[in-house]
Formats: sequence, C-alpha cells, structure tokens
Amino acid sequence: MIQIYVDADACPVKDEVFRVARRHGLTVHVVSNSRLNLPRDPLFKAVVVSGRFDAADDWIVEQAAAGDIAVTSDIPLADRCLKKGARVLDPKGRLFTEDSIVDAMASREISAFLRDMGELGTGPKPYAPADRSRFLGALENQIQALLKLERTRAPGRTLHD
Repeated sequence: MIQIYVDADACPVKDEVFRVARRHGLTVHVVSNSRLNLPRDPLFKAVVVSGRFDAADDWIVEQAAAGDIAVTSDIPLADRCLKKGARVLDPKGRLFTEDSIVDAMASREISAFLRDMGELGTGPKPYAPADRSRFLGALENQIQALLKLERTRAPGRTLHD
C-alpha cells in the first residue's frame, strides 16, 4: 500500500495531503523535529525525531520505498528518496525525477555559492493559491499512477515487493 511521507517542519500543504490521503485511505507519516497537531485519524502518524541535523530526512529515507510518495522542498532529501524508488513532490507540485533532480541539485549549489558571495539576496517566491492547486493535482496524479501500477502487478504482490 502506498505510504506518504511529509517533511513537515516547514511544509505548507499538510492539510492538502491529509485531505487527499483520507479520500484514498492512505497512511501519512508526518515527520518533524517538534510535535505538530494532526487531525485525529488513524491514517495520520506523527513522527517526532531528535533535533539532530537531518534526523527527519534520515527517518524518511530509511522508511521510504518504491511505491511511496515523499513531500519535501529539501532537494538533497528528494534525491535520496528517488534513489530508494519513491516518488517525490515539492509543495508547489513539482515532481522530482531522476533527470530533474540533477538540475535541481546543481541549481541549489549555484545558489548557495552566490549567497556565500553576497550576490543573491532574495529567497523563493511566496507560496500562492496556484501553487496549492498545482500540488493537489500533482499528488492526485501520482497516487492514481501508483494505484494503476498496483492493479497491474501479480495478485498478492505490492509495489513494495
């Protein structure tokens, strides 16, 4: 069964994930460094990790598998999840792929270099209603694609097998 992992500390689309997951009966693991309030639903699991740097990322990567979905804006985490076979969406609905993650990692490195040099001072664009809508569509599309894959597998086997 599809599992959804949310890198939750700064995720603006948790409520959207809950709504879509509830409709499909999917478990959502909300991973954070501090306790977050979740809707009361047995499908939603709060995972609080230590404050250690990358603890949430490490937990998600340990758990994620082919046929799962990770939601994160953290590009190195997205890369690690892709290597485990999970599908990865950012909160603006961008699907990371093996091809796009290479460009995203390179852009991240260039941006970090420019920031260190004092050349780049602006952050990402503010989150907009169109981003939320795009995310909802992308999440639904990925769930539908994974469900279709599950239906075509041999009886008794899942995407995790």
